[in-house]
Amino acid sequence: MSLSAIIFILCLLAAFNFFIKKQKIYALQLSQGTNNKVKQTLPKYFGYVAALWSLIPALLVLLVIEIIDEPLIKNNLTQYMQAENIATADNYDLYLNEIKNIDINQINSIDETKKKIHTHYYNLQSIARNAKAVTVLALAVLMALFGLKKVKSQTPARIYFEKFIEIILLIAASIAILTTVGIVLSVLFESIRFFGEIPIVDFMFGLDWSPQTAIRSDQVGSSAAFGAVPLFIGTMLISTVALFIAVPLGLMSAIFLSEYASSKFRSIAKPVLEILAGIPTVVYGFFAALTVAPFIRSFGESLGLSVASESALAAGLVMGIMIIPFVSSLADDVISAVPNAMREGSLGLGATKSETIVKVLIPAALPGIVGGVLLAASRAIGETMIVVMAAGLAANLTVNPLNAVTTVTVQIVTLLTGDQEFNSAKTLAAFALGLMLFITTLVLNVIALHVVRKYREQYE
Repeated sequence: MSLSAIIFILCLLAAFNFFIKKQKIYALQLSQGTNNKVKQTLPKYFGYVAALWSLIPALLVLLVIEIIDEPLIKNNLTQYMQAENIATADNYDLYLNEIKNIDINQINSIDETKKKIHTHYYNLQSIARNAKAVTVLALAVLMALFGLKKVKSQTPARIYFEKFIEIILLIAASIAILTTVGIVLSVLFESIRFFGEIPIVDFMFGLDWSPQTAIRSDQVGSSAAFGAVPLFIGTMLISTVALFIAVPLGLMSAIFLSEYASSKFRSIAKPVLEILAGIPTVVYGFFAALTVAPFIRSFGESLGLSVASESALAAGLVMGIMIIPFVSSLADDVISAVPNAMREGSLGLGATKSETIVKVLIPAALPGIVGGVLLAASRAIGETMIVVMAAGLAANLTVNPLNAVTTVTVQIVTLLTGDQEFNSAKTLAAFALGLMLFITTLVLNVIALHVVRKYREQYE
């Protein structure tokens, strides 16, 4: 029986338990009249608890079986191959993968040894599937009967159900936190390995980035350089250009939509503006490479400037257009949320509408505006596709936006593209770059929290 069929049967059994217990408690409430204490809890909560008794233990057992199922089959198959002297200890995994990938239509074209192992493997799978279905469904039926008997009219069902929801929410929050911790630790440990091979001073302050290493010492290019300064400068250059476009346009768009635009115009303009956030970044990359970059180059040459075919300015302009909704949408919401009493008080004291916006509304909404700018900055720093297509892969140390540059995220993708061996400095450099990106984002968050806390104290 397939996994989806098992889960479907478990859900049906839980629904059956819910209906039976709910109807039983409902009938009991009707029969015992208005003075019954059972009426303090709705019948559906008794049904929820009975359904959880039949569903949760079976799902937990199913999860455990799914985790240990494949390793047990692999271990059994390995022991079988050892007993038959079919493969050596060095190539068991490779041999097992070949067996698993054999198409059923090709079974007659393979040799007898592989056919024998293939048959044994699928027999083990069949036994494991049947045992899993019998174990889980038998447990579900037993726990369903137990739940129907355990849940009585005196059971504090609502309290139990709310406690269960609280546990689910705690698990969800813990998964999010543990995932973050796991990401940070994995990046940190691999970065420590990298800094064991390359000094951190050379990485942080080196001016040359050329991570290509030769396989043999006599090959050309055997001396790699891991100075990340050109990557940091390129990332900051493109992000700065993008923010110079997105922040003024986004903030002014938000002010117009919240304070000047009619409700009809706002209902049309705001959704259209937010469509920019939903366009795939590869489309922006095509637009930057095929339209914006050639236009900037031809316009610069008409002014006598030397403009690269792939430039930081082209990537930054298109990226700025892409992140406008991150600024405008949040700024619009927080400006609209400022109490009308502050607007009316300012206007009543003789201030013009523009003075009210500049001196009252924007300072009051500044925490939300900073949050939007921070979100836009993080989006710009982490963008990859637009930079690849519009700014190139050259790690040039320059602050001239008319030249080609590259960013940290682009180099991470480049270093981890294809089959990689995680024992070389070239591959481990991606984790060091990721760690620097994480630290940069953390610093931005700390600054934003400081600004938010400062202005929130003034206006609360």
